[in-house]
Amino acid sequence: MENKGVFLQKIKDSYSFKGEAVKIGCGVLDGEVVTGADVFLPLKTMNRHGLIAGATGTGKTKTLQVISECLSDASVPVVLMDIKGDLSGIAAAGTVNDKITDRYQKLGMEYKPAAYPADLLTLSNEKGVRLRATVSEFGPVLLSKILELNDTQGGFVAMIFKYCDDTKLPLLDLKDFIKVLQYVSDEGKVEMEKTYGKISTTSTGTILRKVIELQQQGADLFFGEKSFEVDDLMRINSEGRGMISIVRVTDLQDRPKLFSTFMLQMLAELYASCPEEGDLDKPKLVFFIDEAHLIFQAASSALLQQIETMVKLIRSKGIGIFFCTQNPIDIPASVLAQLGLKVQHALRAFTAADRKVIKQTAANYPETEFYKTEDLITQLGIGEALITMLNEKGIPTPLVHTMLCSPRSRMDILTSGEMDSIISHSKLVSKYNQVIDNRSAYEILVDKLNDAAKKDNDDEHGTNTKRPSKKEDGFFDNPVVKQVGRTAASVITRSLLGVLGLGGRRRKSFF
Repeated sequence: MENKGVFLQKIKDSYSFKGEAVKIGCGVLDGEVVTGADVFLPLKTMNRHGLIAGATGTGKTKTLQVISECLSDASVPVVLMDIKGDLSGIAAAGTVNDKITDRYQKLGMEYKPAAYPADLLTLSNEKGVRLRATVSEFGPVLLSKILELNDTQGGFVAMIFKYCDDTKLPLLDLKDFIKVLQYVSDEGKVEMEKTYGKISTTSTGTILRKVIELQQQGADLFFGEKSFEVDDLMRINSEGRGMISIVRVTDLQDRPKLFSTFMLQMLAELYASCPEEGDLDKPKLVFFIDEAHLIFQAASSALLQQIETMVKLIRSKGIGIFFCTQNPIDIPASVLAQLGLKVQHALRAFTAADRKVIKQTAANYPETEFYKTEDLITQLGIGEALITMLNEKGIPTPLVHTMLCSPRSRMDILTSGEMDSIISHSKLVSKYNQVIDNRSAYEILVDKLNDAAKKDNDDEHGTNTKRPSKKEDGFFDNPVVKQVGRTAASVITRSLLGVLGLGGRRRKSFF
């Protein structure tokens, strides 16, 4: 009993915060929920990132859902990377049952079903708001890292971007980039080398193969217009709740390179677009990346370095990133060290290798007088977790075995009809789902080559006589003028972000 009193006081002292905080559960000691040992989550430190880990079926996704609900209620927009397709239910109200009633009674809380404002986004042809980016907006540095090019090949890519900027050739999609690559290696080689230097045929072949590999993972689906603007991720609805953007990437499980590409560019664009914020009372935006190991498993060392850099830097913009994965060792140690909130659900000990991982995992958490962490990790029930976080002073809180709240939204997926209803009412569909195919580098170069071929044919048959030339439309009369304008202006931004090893562009867009 005395131990219980010490535990209760410890939790009250460690998990009571001066700023805005939300209750996510109650402390457990000796298998019983301790009344009054409330575990709160301070919004002030939510930009310090976090980890939600545990074996399949232990409640990771529901924890992610609960925290997302709390953030939305606090007017913080949320982005959910839905790799398994089981997060859409947050847009519908939950239903009460005996298990939920019993859990909330133990926690001393009242269960109130609620649906949350959500938009469904997609990188492919699935239902939802289409996410796209142009090749030009990616920039040469990031594109080179995605394609895993060496310094010589990366320099050639930078040369191509400079050539396209100087000659007003908009790079909107991958077919534009491929066409320019083929052109400067053949018909335009003399022109290119005269201004920019020698071109290696070996480099062009390697780059082309790498681009085709990216195409085979479905990159053509999101390279193009219209580019998604990051401001549309940071919306508050009319009721004051933060919008929850659910990015449906269920079809990217077997295309990890594309998933890594998408995530890194998204974070790089947010970093380039958002101002420095310092310490805010609550974050501007929070990302939850489910099945986070998919980002890292196919990433090159260069790409991993950039992800680590972004995680370190982006929190100063008021943006938090939460990784959700089965095992903490799925996350590189350099990234894991940056994560302030850690929610550890149960792990299984079926093999000697499993026991070794559990021992290693337990060593990453603060020591506690109330639990033997290594043993408890294997004994946690569904919806229970070991939790530690940063307080307002940036100091880790004591490890606490916590019974977590269950989500107030639906703990299941939406039906096809419900998805259609959400999409039909979305303000973003009409803005992003129309097909745009502006005149760009591909069309310009094809016309140029056709004109050259026609001229050669006329010269050969003596039919090329001089006639008054019709004034050609200026480039700024072309519908693609806006794209070129931001392409040219983005050179400065690319140079700046190049110091960080990132691509970027001037305007606020998703990629």
